[in-house]
Amino acid sequence: MNLQEKSQEVRSIFDELDMEIRAFIGASNLSCIPGCGFCCSNPKVSASILEFLPLAFDLYEKGKADKALEILEMQGDNHYCILYKSMSKDNSLGFCSDYTNRGMICRLFGSSARKNREGKKEIITCKKIKEQKKELFEIAAEAVNEDMDVPSSSGAYSKLYNIDFQLTADQMPINEAIKKAIEAVMTFKFYTENQEPELPESF
Repeated sequence: MNLQEKSQEVRSIFDELDMEIRAFIGASNLSCIPGCGFCCSNPKVSASILEFLPLAFDLYEKGKADKALEILEMQGDNHYCILYKSMSKDNSLGFCSDYTNRGMICRLFGSSARKNREGKKEIITCKKIKEQKKELFEIAAEAVNEDMDVPSSSGAYSKLYNIDFQLTADQMPINEAIKKAIEAVMTFKFYTENQEPELPESF
């Protein structure tokens, strides 16, 4: 499987996951607080190269890959995600500028669950949602252990591992993951687009 095929597989996983997330949000009414970018403004968010291949290919196809690399070089790895557009001085309010191509971590947070030591499902979410949507959160926290379907974070990541273990296992600051994904795509495109055509057999 080449890099582009891996990206297409990731996109398929994202499409399936998005349907599961929409179903969970519809059933629980539990979603992020509108305009909140508190999690996105955290430079310590880690991600993998694989989950940002769809973004990297999209940037390349739109002729924006070089510009994105310039921005990443200027901001460095200790800056919050380049896709996040802040709308407040403390960066707690804002939005994702490329929601379609956001990573796996961005999709799962607030809309998935993990198993605790007792084997019970725990919704992975933030303190703000737990406080500002307390009643909805408490109802959903019980329901996911009864009859409410919720995406599994470990299950989602296991699907990425099946595509490319190393590109998923290597977790790094989100901007570094984006940068390396773009660099990998640019290298892949350089070699695939500059291959010499095969000459016909002379005998």
